[in-house]
Amino acid sequence: MPLMRRWLLPILLGLVCFVVAWQAALGLAPRVIMAVAVKRLAEAGGLNHMLHAPLPAAGRRTIVRPSPDLAYSSCPFDLSKGPLLVEVAPVPAPYWSLSVFDARTDVAFVRNNRDTEGGPIRIALARAGQAVPEGIETVRLDADKGVALVRILVESRERFGAIDRARRASRCVRI
Repeated sequence: MPLMRRWLLPILLGLVCFVVAWQAALGLAPRVIMAVAVKRLAEAGGLNHMLHAPLPAAGRRTIVRPSPDLAYSSCPFDLSKGPLLVEVAPVPAPYWSLSVFDARTDVAFVRNNRDTEGGPIRIALARAGQAVPEGIETVRLDADKGVALVRILVESRERFGAIDRARRASRCVRI
């Protein structure tokens, strides 16, 4: 019995430390992952600027584990100096979408060409208290940084030229 009592406190302390470390990792990991993603995308094309990546290939990947059937355009954003206008132009593809991910990697907004009946998507990304012009759909975020990601289905690589020309009309700019 004395041996068990001697080890009981260290074992309990170890379990408490494990639970605290586990919860800290779960809370911090998404923010760290998104901070790294925003930094890498910003290095490739700048903050608050739409980057139109080439089609994914084995040695050329802008995002982690991209689908070879999708073309990606991304806008890493920082709302600390004001709101951002994100405009996605329609493209000649059977499917395209805009997703906005916040600083915790949560999806804050998603819309696709079927939702808009083939029309453009135009939204403002803003923090609470930031003014946005009337008539623009607004997505309010809890943190300054995140990523707006456009995904376009490319059925055949021969059609990519037309898709690429059309998607370059998409943009994100400070309001």
